Amino acid sequence: MTTQTDLQLPANEDLLSQIRFEPERGKIWFNEQRMLLIHSAVMGQLRKELVETMGVERTRGFLMRFGYHSGWKDAELVSKVRPDLSQKEAFFVGPQLHAIKGMVNVQPIDLEFDIEAGTFYGEFDWFDSYEAEVHRHDFGLADDPICWTLIGYASGFTTFYMGRTIIYKEQECAGCGADHCRIIGKPVEQWEDRAELERLLLPDPIADELFALRHQLSELRDNARYSPQDTDLLINSVGRSSAFMNVCQLIRRASSSRVTVLLQGETGVGKEVVAKGLHLSSDRADKPFIAVNCACIPPDLIEAELFGVEKGAYTGATQSREGKFERAHSGTLFLDEVIELSPRAQATLLRVLQEGELERVGDNRTRKIDVRVVAATNEDLDMAVREGKFRADLFYRLNVFPVRIPPLRERPEDIPLLIEHFLHKYHALYNKRTLGVSDMALQALLHYSWPGNIRELENLVERGIILSDNNHTIDIEALFPSLSEPSHPLNTINRAGGISAQPCAEAAPPQSLQRLCGQLLNENVSLEQMEAQLIASAMDRAGNNVARAARLLGMTRPQLAYKLKKHSAD
Repeated sequence: MTTQTDLQLPANEDLLSQIRFEPERGKIWFNEQRMLLIHSAVMGQLRKELVETMGVERTRGFLMRFGYHSGWKDAELVSKVRPDLSQKEAFFVGPQLHAIKGMVNVQPIDLEFDIEAGTFYGEFDWFDSYEAEVHRHDFGLADDPICWTLIGYASGFTTFYMGRTIIYKEQECAGCGADHCRIIGKPVEQWEDRAELERLLLPDPIADELFALRHQLSELRDNARYSPQDTDLLINSVGRSSAFMNVCQLIRRASSSRVTVLLQGETGVGKEVVAKGLHLSSDRADKPFIAVNCACIPPDLIEAELFGVEKGAYTGATQSREGKFERAHSGTLFLDEVIELSPRAQATLLRVLQEGELERVGDNRTRKIDVRVVAATNEDLDMAVREGKFRADLFYRLNVFPVRIPPLRERPEDIPLLIEHFLHKYHALYNKRTLGVSDMALQALLHYSWPGNIRELENLVERGIILSDNNHTIDIEALFPSLSEPSHPLNTINRAGGISAQPCAEAAPPQSLQRLCGQLLNENVSLEQMEAQLIASAMDRAGNNVARAARLLGMTRPQLAYKLKKHSAD
């Protein structure tokens, strides 16, 4: 339980170390969230236009919700930047971030809370509120408190931290002429005007109307751009990039015919998903769709699996059974990794495609068959023909309508859509609800080369959901384990000039540091020795607390833990 004693704010170096500037890329990071520097006067202008357009009450609610979500987002960082400190010191992340971001100078007056019991009471003085300043500039002194964004921030931060709704109200406000602002926070049910406070945190009807109109407009555009067949296809696929839509257009054209389709693309690009989309958008949609991975069937059994077998055809054939082609009659047969077919199976497949009939293994009866074949491979069939690994005549028969499915690295604009798709899927599967991926994690995903394509992205999102707590953002470490390993994907990204997981250099090193480096070089001190000594000094100063030492060194706790293990092994 935290009481009102010892309310001095802790040092804020750990918070400042989370701020990283990347001016060459036009980005500022706080931990893994992208931040902005913006003139307070511009925020004042926005506030003024909102008041003049929506009125005071609606603007109050809008800005409270704006601040609430900002505070909620910052509260997620508490366990990352201060995992080993007291509850009070961890809670003070919020007031200190309020000051670091230039919003207001916060001084705690009274604070008592118990997370397990859910009790909370907080009283704070606010000095130099930017919101009071811009309001007085544009409107003069107000009759009622006007630090709406700041109140929303404090409420959102504390609500997330406490796990129950906590609302702050201004008892005094500099915007009304007071020397400074003073706020009190407590559970929402303890306020007499609870209903009004809860209403302010609900979405505004104007926003709902605008979102509804935008949704209707989007639907009208989609209906004008895509036919019903396209819509059926996109039920099973996700994307809006030009490369993806080109595939959709080709599949739509193929769906209206009986042509054999050859899907080409790297492993994990979604060839089976596209094949299902082709089937669903054709007139065979109500008939069977049978998928076969030719690489998973032993060569001596592939013919029996595809074309069926008669009883007694070979040892172990104790009864007659139909093959995949007969099961797919009137529908679609998807042959994945078709390059793995044995030479004899290739010859039989060619006859089926040409004549529309087959014979089961061990039988002399011919059966008519009506099947659309969709073949797929992640290898170059043309090259396989030249090397004698694949029949030329079968290749020409399959290659009537080739469709290349682009790898994920060629359609980066689809990555956010795919992430949302997989988040929805695995939130339902694991009965969890995260807040999506962090801004920095999204940048890493956008710059990654994706050797495993969509399948790899799906696996990463699933792992991220498993490793993240409810109502928390999925960070880079949850998506990419072992951040400090040289083989980590982000190291590849860094070498390629993409996002950096480390703080970027903001300015030239000071002269004292340059002199120290020169001295170390003159004394033949190796980089490994210097790193080991610097880590040892940080651990000594932090009282052997790994998290605190990591903050002193400007790195994450897992990174420091890895280096400690490495140096201890040496």
